[in-house]
Amino acid sequence: MKKATLIHSEISYVIAKMGHYDAITICDAGLPIPSNVQRIDLAVTQGIPSFMDTLKAIASEMEIESVELAEEFQKASPDLHETVTDYIALLAKLRRKKITTTYSNYEKFKKHTKQSLAIIRTGECTPYANITLKSGVVF
Repeated sequence: MKKATLIHSEISYVIAKMGHYDAITICDAGLPIPSNVQRIDLAVTQGIPSFMDTLKAIASEMEIESVELAEEFQKASPDLHETVTDYIALLAKLRRKKITTTYSNYEKFKKHTKQSLAIIRTGECTPYANITLKSGVVF
């Protein structure tokens, strides 16, 4: 049995096959998921699992080079936005690597998700609680 924070087999598999610049998206319960992208649906009920718990578990195994957020996230959900950006800054500091954050309007963000290897749907019901993580390299 796997002995790491992330024990979900589908998510572990997606991360294991990622190359440099490949993307994975973590989303709230409402983001439309393109039919051509693998859907990993974790949503059980409202708030379970949470966006942050899912992000932390995935970040525990993934080398993150950059992230993309929707511009609307900051204004619509300032508390969660601050929590996410503070967490990304902490990861960068702990890993001693820069993690670039970019913002796109929500319509562009949704279009960009078509390039993700997988989209992981959480039970989060906070508006615009979505993030795309782009893979870095460990060397």
